[in-house]
Amino acid sequence: MLARYEMPESARRSLATVGPVASHEGGLETDAFGDADGHYVETLMRRLTAPLPSRWMSILLRRALVSRVDTPARINGADFAAERAWLLLRMGESVAARAVTQSVDTDNYTPKLYQVAMNTALATGDPAGFCPLVPGAMRLAPARGWTMAQAMCAGLSGNPAQATPLIATAKRRNVASGVDMLLAQKVVGAGAQGRQAVTIEWDGIDQLTAWRFGLAMATGVAVPDALYASAGPQVRYWQALSPSVPLAARLAPAESAAGQGVLSSAALVDLYAAASTDDDTQSVAAAAANDLRTAYVDRSFETRLNALRQLWGSADTRPSYARLVLTARAAARMNPALAKAEADHLVASMLSAGLDRTAARWLGSVPAGGDAWAMIMLSDPDAYRRLTYADLASYSGGEGDSALKQRMLFAGLAGLGRLNTGDIERAAQSLGVPIGADNAWTRALDRAARDGQAGTVVVLAAIGMQAPDWKGIPPEALYRIVGALRAVGLDGEARMIAAEAIARA
Repeated sequence: MLARYEMPESARRSLATVGPVASHEGGLETDAFGDADGHYVETLMRRLTAPLPSRWMSILLRRALVSRVDTPARINGADFAAERAWLLLRMGESVAARAVTQSVDTDNYTPKLYQVAMNTALATGDPAGFCPLVPGAMRLAPARGWTMAQAMCAGLSGNPAQATPLIATAKRRNVASGVDMLLAQKVVGAGAQGRQAVTIEWDGIDQLTAWRFGLAMATGVAVPDALYASAGPQVRYWQALSPSVPLAARLAPAESAAGQGVLSSAALVDLYAAASTDDDTQSVAAAAANDLRTAYVDRSFETRLNALRQLWGSADTRPSYARLVLTARAAARMNPALAKAEADHLVASMLSAGLDRTAARWLGSVPAGGDAWAMIMLSDPDAYRRLTYADLASYSGGEGDSALKQRMLFAGLAGLGRLNTGDIERAAQSLGVPIGADNAWTRALDRAARDGQAGTVVVLAAIGMQAPDWKGIPPEALYRIVGALRAVGLDGEARMIAAEAIARA
């Protein structure tokens, strides 16, 4: 009976509305899923393949998943939180996933949420996160992992006398063995009065699991780079977010995470700044940190521009998108009149961080029909006129797949309502973009947009972007996505996604 009084009723959180980020903090409105069927939304999330090829779509999807929203009909709020957190984990958003699971009171946990909560604790390298959940999990969702969690939590609470027999029982029952057992023992030994040292050898291990990653992060054990290749890319993003990873080892995964939207441009710059003072930073990374500092603060404009060129790499190849994210705010400090030759990369860099008004200042300095012009036409929040078919036809396609980029520009402008109706029909025919195509996905997206279900629209938009890269996203899908996002008030994200298509196609 004591459990009833552990938390006053006023402090308990309802399952009717779940999520860590309220609308006034940047989340979607609480009615983001409207009257959508909960099982339908849950199925969409479960079948969504992540990570996505679009940084801005990933950022928007994360925003929708962490929002404090009403639980849709016909689904338990804890199960809905579990589904959201599981998708966030697959996206590489370990910290956001943990925040979603922790937005549910532990006495409301379901077997599904217990399972996902264990994975979020592992992805964040935090086995202590198991401990408040162990009693309920052993009652409602017993599994091998929770059996081991009992022993680890006993060790972490400074009670090795209790942990030792639990470990012995787990060994006898073959609950875990090999490196999985050794990592658990190392966690036990990390607690007060642990008094045991465990050496971890990765020889013969060919698969990196969430268990191995999480316990290794928690105990400061370095995971061999070769093992990361056996796991999905989201594990690299978990690594980038893990504070236990040395700065020098975090830079490469952090760049990948920033390109995906898991890390912001500012966070990546801060990481490089910290690494520049770390003695363990390798010479290549130290040189990049030095170039980044030069790009921001040197008094000579030409020196700053040369530093950006160094960061972007060879002039014969397109810079990696992660490097454009890294240099976004340094690019914003460039003089449009003096950097016309690099305008395409500079504008793409600024827009990777959402600096749309700063990028729009370049409009008078870039040639019409180039990549920079196209991105500004799509991203400018203050655009005052619609473009004509002649304007669209003037776009050469710039760097990369020019034919695809021409179609992407058309799809983006049409979806944003920046072309006249007659010009839309003419361009759709001449470019071969079937914007009127009708299928189950387009009907679902249109219905959700018409009903004002911003959350459902975001999930369905992500469904339409499941491809290895931007080349796999049909222009007609971009048209539908951009239009649907605008219809539910997500204009800024719609513009950024459209501009990203030009930068990355």
